[in-house]
Amino acid sequence: MFKKFTNASVKLVQRFLPDPFLFAVILTLVVFLLGVFSTGQSPIDMVNHWSGGFWNLLAFSMQMALVLVTGHTLAQAPIIKRGLRNLASVPKSPGSAIFAVTLVALIASWINWGFGLVIGALYAKELAKKVKGVDYRLLIASGYSGFVIWHAGFSASIPLTLATATANLEEMTRGAVTEPIPTSETIFALFTVVPVLILIATIPFINKAMHPSAEDAVVVDPKLLEDDIEPEIPVNQTPAEKMENSPVLSIAIGLMGFTFVVQHFIQNGFDLNLNVVNFIFLFTGIILHGTPRRFLNAVTTAVKGAGGIIIQFPFYAGIMGMMTGASAEGLSLAQQMSTFFVSVSTEVTFPFFAFLSAGIVNFFVPSGGGQWAVQAPIMMPAGAELGVDAAKTAMAVAWGDGWTNMIQPFWALPALGIAGLGAKDIMGYCLINLIYVGVVVSLFLVIL
Repeated sequence: MFKKFTNASVKLVQRFLPDPFLFAVILTLVVFLLGVFSTGQSPIDMVNHWSGGFWNLLAFSMQMALVLVTGHTLAQAPIIKRGLRNLASVPKSPGSAIFAVTLVALIASWINWGFGLVIGALYAKELAKKVKGVDYRLLIASGYSGFVIWHAGFSASIPLTLATATANLEEMTRGAVTEPIPTSETIFALFTVVPVLILIATIPFINKAMHPSAEDAVVVDPKLLEDDIEPEIPVNQTPAEKMENSPVLSIAIGLMGFTFVVQHFIQNGFDLNLNVVNFIFLFTGIILHGTPRRFLNAVTTAVKGAGGIIIQFPFYAGIMGMMTGASAEGLSLAQQMSTFFVSVSTEVTFPFFAFLSAGIVNFFVPSGGGQWAVQAPIMMPAGAELGVDAAKTAMAVAWGDGWTNMIQPFWALPALGIAGLGAKDIMGYCLINLIYVGVVVSLFLVIL
């Protein structure tokens, strides 16, 4: 029965899910029409909201792109790649390969979302080369499924934003949060840690159970997955080429970077904001690649995976502009959506409805920072009024943001680029993860 349900999900998604860019375009038009008919604004008003928001996430986009690029670059380091090859030699059956890539992706995504996205796809490719009969689509889907817990991990943008003292923290939350909230009350709180541990322990088994029968499995030719050949170092090098292929500069700048990181932790404690995460991955990658040339070659490869994200981020920023763009009476789509869930909530059920509303908003604003900008001014004051802890409200929104990424193809683009697949190839499997994660997280947000 479970495999029949999985096969039905796969067929449904393959038939109806459009390309991620078209998905963004369709969402743009849907939000445009909703704004016109639901908030009573004119088409010109909605176009102005759209164009006004189109470039509003450029700074955040750069941070997110760097998380992806630095994570991808680090994953390409020789010592990391050798580790992946060695890990790929351990599983001997399709089921164990699915289990292994899911577990690795979950742990890596908890450490850093960009690293998890990339390491899952790279490990899946290595497994596809070595394990006979494994379904390549499910392999990549399993590598992507680990991403579902990113917003409860070390690179979670909402908890890290709350932990960072900024001038607009009180303004963003409409006075509900006046002082930074440490990660001990968000990422490492019981209502976050328990679901994370359960998901890490169970999702690998769920993905393993989804593997199709041998006659239905889609197996890829290992020769098609071979990596590009590393460029040879010139024999007669120019002075510039000698510098490019010397480890001295990499070590020097790497040590300088880590001096800052160590100093930062000494002065601020375990403060893992987005800039510090990027710093760590950037300079670890520089050191592990050995020479500037190898590092730059890896960056060139990593940037290719960010292309889809870069071109789509402005469209989602435009969607966010329309979602938050208010009428003359101060009415906006985001306010309508969030206010509805607040209106049906109690102190006990509010975290669940905050989670659910964030999951819906994530379709239109698939960005942790964008999600926070849209919902913090509404959900945080509402939670405070109902007597719900601010940290729990924020994590409910964070969980919702990560939850529906399982069927929002935006963040799957890097993994799909590495794998050479389309979103519709993997999202049917991810739909099963969406249902399961929704049940687990909802339960613990209410009872803990």
